[in-house]
Amino acid sequence: MSIRFNVLWKRNRARFALGLVMNASRLRLALESGALNWAAEGRIAVIGALRGDDLSDLPKDRIEVVQRHFPDHAYFIDQGFEVATQVGGPYVAALVRLPRAKAEARATLAAACAVTDGPLVVDGQKTDGVDSYLKDIRQRGDVGEVISKAHGKLFIVKSADLSEWLAVDPGLVDGRFRTGAGVFSADGIDPGSRALAEALPPKLKGRVVDLGAGWGYLSDAVLAREGVTSIDLVEADYAALEAARENITDVRATFHWADALTFRPKAAVDHVVMNPPFHQGRAVDARLGQDFIRAAAGMLGPKGQLWLVANRHLPYETVLSDVFHNVHPLAQTPSFKLFHATSPKRRSKG
Repeated sequence: MSIRFNVLWKRNRARFALGLVMNASRLRLALESGALNWAAEGRIAVIGALRGDDLSDLPKDRIEVVQRHFPDHAYFIDQGFEVATQVGGPYVAALVRLPRAKAEARATLAAACAVTDGPLVVDGQKTDGVDSYLKDIRQRGDVGEVISKAHGKLFIVKSADLSEWLAVDPGLVDGRFRTGAGVFSADGIDPGSRALAEALPPKLKGRVVDLGAGWGYLSDAVLAREGVTSIDLVEADYAALEAARENITDVRATFHWADALTFRPKAAVDHVVMNPPFHQGRAVDARLGQDFIRAAAGMLGPKGQLWLVANRHLPYETVLSDVFHNVHPLAQTPSFKLFHATSPKRRSKG
């Protein structure tokens, strides 16, 4: 087991325990029953698989895992799979694990359908809305076997016209920002990020990291401050980072497709700004944001500063006090709390 995967496993074992993975029993049943079969040669796409998903029933040498989220992408590389960031094709079959965002799910299904000459397999839990996708696709094509098991469904699309679901240009947010299907806050500026941008001081001297930068809204606000010499945009969602590249053209910006929890800048930085995620799939997991805070502390110099916004219900105060000498609440809103933390504590290496 690689060191990188060992870190990923320890950090995400709660996710595995919650069952937030493709259900192998449904796939195995489809294969063993003969309901699912494909051409003897050609590539098979597995789209949206997450670390921990069991793909052992599939012919590994023919699989292309399509995953734009960096930690999951890295997991399947470590497992020896061919991995891509977007649907390519042609494929003789495609398996789609339904993502959380409806716009992303529809665009993914349409893209897969367009380049697959064979079965399109859709797998999801009831909480993913799998029943609604089954109903919608039945209205647009021929659906074969449906397997219900373990609080979810797997169904096989023989043919369908999903062209109306293909990703379309969503237009500009606030008249100037590109986003994309399924990225965080694709339809508008996140209110928490806006609150943090408004709370930032007029001067931010030195090097900055935007941890979980999304499509670049906070980085844009940081670059408008006096004294910023550079900013590293760190984002795990490939599509969001590609949007950020379009939105941020300042030469002081550097873009990193990376896991925020393992990313390390070339040298200690002066500021970290962030609006950390707090979901694993559809489940709220405050530990993810807490780990972001610990990661930020590790990137900062001795006098470094963290600028953080969080939903009011998230328990971040204890970890902030654990890893920073000084923690100051900033202006609060009914929905969000903002913090300015300074001088990270140094942990003993012993």
